[in-house]
Amino acid sequence: MKLIRYQDSAGKIHYGSLQQDGSALRIEGSPFCKWEITQDAADVKKLLAPVEPRDIMCIGLNYRKHAAEGGQAIPEFPVLFMKNSGAAQNPGDPIVIPKKLLSTAVDYECELAIVIGKRCHNVSKGDALDYVLGYTCANDVSARDWQMKFGGSQWCRGKTFATFCPLGPCLVTADEITNPNELGIRTILNGQTMQDWNTNDMIFDVPTLIEFLSGSTVLSPGTVILTGTPHGVGGARKPPVFLKHGDSVTIEIDRIGALTNPVLDETI
Repeated sequence: MKLIRYQDSAGKIHYGSLQQDGSALRIEGSPFCKWEITQDAADVKKLLAPVEPRDIMCIGLNYRKHAAEGGQAIPEFPVLFMKNSGAAQNPGDPIVIPKKLLSTAVDYECELAIVIGKRCHNVSKGDALDYVLGYTCANDVSARDWQMKFGGSQWCRGKTFATFCPLGPCLVTADEITNPNELGIRTILNGQTMQDWNTNDMIFDVPTLIEFLSGSTVLSPGTVILTGTPHGVGGARKPPVFLKHGDSVTIEIDRIGALTNPVLDETI
């Protein structure tokens, strides 16, 4: 099932179930608790990110070829960093290039996002997928200058500016993607394909990540996990290709869809 989250013409927020003809039916309740699909047509005034994240946990250096393009060793354990929930952005809304804390090196990163559906604590790899509500597309937008130079050796500052985590366009429930590590994944910038690979290149697969992240740690329903990006990022190109005002960037993942956002400069 493909689920959307939307604002109706009265300003109220609902979940909906996408139908094969592109229409949607309103959902009563929330996918994180008791819910049912009604027969009421969804009044979609504005499409929102398919989840309002409780936490955003992100994995770096999780594709073999991406590690190689940056001259990085394969990590022994998953590399964890965080974005705050204020970084989330809706499909179609802009990625905003920071000007107050100036960045001149804002990069794209296509990523498969996991959405946790129920309380997850000390989960085994074998049981990990039972805790997944579904999957969506994510863009782990990254200010490389703040990530690498100005962030005090931590990645969070360069990764968590407002709008730096677009999500969408829908959430595909876990029953429809039984193996999340066999999906084609791409970034398209202004019509040009910049990243084009497969989630089977992950160093740590989805069940391994959930086992690791839930170890001695509680993942609450609504936790979003970004699983890393493949090779082809702008910062590794020669010359580098960074996002600029007027760009359009699309993240595509097989069986999920396409997440598109324009790029605008911050107004201060």
